[in-house]
Amino acid sequence: MKVKSNYMPSIEDVEEAAVSIKCAVSFTPLLPNLYYSSRFKTNILLKREDLQLVRSYKIRGALNKMKSLSKQQLDSGVVCASAGNHAQGVAFACATLQSKGVIFMPSTTPNQKIQQVNMFGQNYVDVRLEGDTFDDAKSRAVAYAELNKSTFIHPFDDKKIIEGQATIGLELLKQADERIDYLLLPVGGGGLAAGVGSVFKSLSPHTKIIGVEPAGAPSMTVSFEKGINTRLEQIEKFVDGAAVQQVGELNFEICNSVLDQMLTVHEGKICETILELYNRDAIVVEPAGALALSALDQLSDEIVGKNVVCVVSGSNNDITRTEEIKERALLYKGLKHYFIVRFPQRAGALKEFVAEVLGPSDDITHFEYTKKNSRETGSAVVGIELKEKSNLDLLMSRMKERKFFGEYLNHKEDLLNILI
Repeated sequence: MKVKSNYMPSIEDVEEAAVSIKCAVSFTPLLPNLYYSSRFKTNILLKREDLQLVRSYKIRGALNKMKSLSKQQLDSGVVCASAGNHAQGVAFACATLQSKGVIFMPSTTPNQKIQQVNMFGQNYVDVRLEGDTFDDAKSRAVAYAELNKSTFIHPFDDKKIIEGQATIGLELLKQADERIDYLLLPVGGGGLAAGVGSVFKSLSPHTKIIGVEPAGAPSMTVSFEKGINTRLEQIEKFVDGAAVQQVGELNFEICNSVLDQMLTVHEGKICETILELYNRDAIVVEPAGALALSALDQLSDEIVGKNVVCVVSGSNNDITRTEEIKERALLYKGLKHYFIVRFPQRAGALKEFVAEVLGPSDDITHFEYTKKNSRETGSAVVGIELKEKSNLDLLMSRMKERKFFGEYLNHKEDLLNILI
C-alpha cells in the first residue's frame, strides 16, 4: 500500500543542501565494476560513498543538519545516537563548527568506529557506549538531550538529514553518461533511500528504485507489508550500519512513495560480497556498504543489458571482524559444516576418520574433543571446510557408514553459537 507523504524533499532544498555541505563533502566517483558487469551481463556502476572523508555518506546529512542550527543551539551542544557512521559525521561537524557533542553508541559498536569518532571529533565530543542496539542508544541519547536542553541530531528521521543524503542523487544524475535503469540503495533507518529516492522520482522517473535491507533486520520491508511503520522486537545486529528495529516516520512515508521494491539479503551473502570486493577490487566495505551489491543475484534475469547503479555506502569495517566475515560467508555458501562426531575409544579412530571418512580436499578447521564417562565413544565438535558444496552428502554418508555421525549442527544456530 502506497502512502502519500506530507513531506517530500524538493529539488531546491536538495540543491541548497549541496551548496551548504560543499566545503567538506566529496563529489564521490561513479565507477564501473568489471567483475559484476561481466557476471550479470550488464553495466554495473558503483557510487563510491566509502571514499568520503569519514568513509561513509553520513557526513552529508549530519553536516547539513548541523549547519542549519542557530548559534544558540550550537553553543548549547548537540547529542546523537549512532551505530558508527552517523556518529563520525556528527563528530566531524562538531569539530568543524566548534560545537560540543555527546555521542551515544551501542556497546556492540566495533572499536574501529569508536576510534574514528574520537579522531574526527577532536576535543569536541564525548563518546558514551549505551545498550546493545542502536535503538537502545537512541532512547538514552534522547533522554540526555531533553535533560540537558541540547539539540538531538537524528541519524535519519529529520528533513535536513534527508536533504543532505539526497545530494547523492543530484551527483549521480550529473555523473551518469547514460540513463540509469536501476538504482539499488541500502536501507537502515531510511534516510538515504528517502533522500536519493525522492530526487530520482522527480528527475529520473523511469529509474526503478530498489531498497535493500539485511534479512535479519527487515524493518522497512515488514513496514511496507503491514502498511504501517512497524517496530521489530528482535533483529540480527551483524550489519550494524543498517540494523534498526524501526525506520523513521518521515523515511517510511517517503520510501513508501518513492521506492519501487524492497529486497532483503542474507547476512552470509553480504559477507561473501565483502570478501569478493576486497579480493577482486581491493575495495574495503563494511557490511552495510555491501548491501546493494549483494542483492544483484535476486535481479539477475531482469537487469541483463541495463545500466545499474549500486550505492556503496561505507567502508568503516573493523579488521578484527574478518574471521567472522569469512566464517559467515563459508556457512552461507555451504562450504563450512559443523558436526558432533562420535569417536570410538580405541587406538586409530581419529586416523580412520581422517583417512577414510574425509574426502581428499576436505579440511578440518575446528576440533574440540571431550571424553565423557562412556568407555565406548567420545564426542567431538568438528568443523569441516569443503572444496565443493556437493561434497556434503558424500561426507555425511561415510560418517554414518562408519558410525562416526552424531549430529549435524549448522541448522542449530543457538547451539552452534555456544559451541563455536
